[in-house]
Amino acid sequence: MSEHPSEQRHTLAVIVGSTREGRFAPVIANWFTRHAETHPHIDVDVIDLDAVGPYTLRPGTEAYESFAKRVDQADAFVVITPEYNHSFPAPLKHAIDLLRSPWQAKPVGFVSYGGISGGLRAVEQLRLVFAELHATTVRETVSFALPGDPFDERGELRDPAPAAKAADALLRQLTWWALALREARLARPYGA
Repeated sequence: MSEHPSEQRHTLAVIVGSTREGRFAPVIANWFTRHAETHPHIDVDVIDLDAVGPYTLRPGTEAYESFAKRVDQADAFVVITPEYNHSFPAPLKHAIDLLRSPWQAKPVGFVSYGGISGGLRAVEQLRLVFAELHATTVRETVSFALPGDPFDERGELRDPAPAAKAADALLRQLTWWALALREARLARPYGA
């Protein structure tokens, strides 16, 4: 008898999209990563673009190949993005554009933050980018308006319940799509 879908292991790459000095992204990433790790069938791989240095990556180099392999091995993605000037960070766009086939036929979810919109304008633009790469974005998101308010000085949410509920909904959708698309890619390789 096969495993229930929610019991099948899969790899979730959490991409931390901000590289600015003084960024708030690590606070959000740490919270989300800890939460995702409470889901026992998800293996989390955090890809922090500040450490990756997308503008330094060149095809054929060890750093490029390492980044490409991590993206290729992921079954699903969560992009953590701020909103800068109604959009997402340039290093994030550059990192996405470095690869093509490793994104294809895989689901992408978003955790966003910034201003009163909670980063949702950045997410809407990222949906267009990932659609062009033949990735599937999921509806559920987690967003933090004015992110300095809900988090305390230790990086903990003052009221974790609403964000945890949103993250669980996001992770449930990603799990369904990750497993369905992985099975589909194994049965019939995706060709865009």
